[in-house]
Amino acid sequence: MFFASGSGSNFQAVIDAIQNNEIEAVITGLITDKESAGALLRAKNHQIETKVILNFGSASSNEELEQQLQIWNPDLIVLAGFLRKIPTNIIRQYPDKIINIHPALLPKFGGKGFYGRHVHNAVIEAGETKSGCTVHYVNEEYDEGAIIRQSIVDVHPEDSAETLAKRVLSEEHKALPAVIKQILNQNN
Repeated sequence: MFFASGSGSNFQAVIDAIQNNEIEAVITGLITDKESAGALLRAKNHQIETKVILNFGSASSNEELEQQLQIWNPDLIVLAGFLRKIPTNIIRQYPDKIINIHPALLPKFGGKGFYGRHVHNAVIEAGETKSGCTVHYVNEEYDEGAIIRQSIVDVHPEDSAETLAKRVLSEEHKALPAVIKQILNQNN
C-alpha cells in the first residue's frame, strides 16, 4: 500500500518492478492528500484502488485513514513522496511496517520542510560533495526512523537543484523496489 502526494514516479517504479516479476507483491491501494496528485492517474492506469483524504491530520481524516487501512490490511506501507506526517496512532498500529524514501543521505537534510527542491538546494548550499537517497522506517519523528538503505550520488560543482534531483531520483527508483523486495522476502 502506498501514500503519495506528487507525481508518483517512485510509485510507478514499484508498479513496474511488480509487473516485471522483480517483486512478488500486490499493491492494495494508494492514499493521497491531493486530488491533483499524478500518482492517482498512475493508480488508475493499473487498476489500483485509491483514496483521497483531504485535511490530513484532522480527527475525521485520521478516522477515515484508519478505516481504509483496515479494509486494505497492508503488510507494508510505503511513503513515496508523501508530504504529511503519519499520525502516531497509525505508526503504533503498524510497527516496522511503514517505510519512507527521502531524497538525501539522512540524518543530514531531513525533518519538517526538507522535501524535493528544498533538500537539493540545502545540499548544494552546504557544499556537500555527496548526496543520494535514504529508505528508512517511519517513526513518530520526521525522517528519524532506522535507516534500511542509502544510495549515494556525487554532487557536481555545476549542479542545480534540478540536475541533482534527477540523479537522486534515478537512485530512488532502484532503491525503493529493492528495499520492498527485501522486506517482503524477510516476512515470507
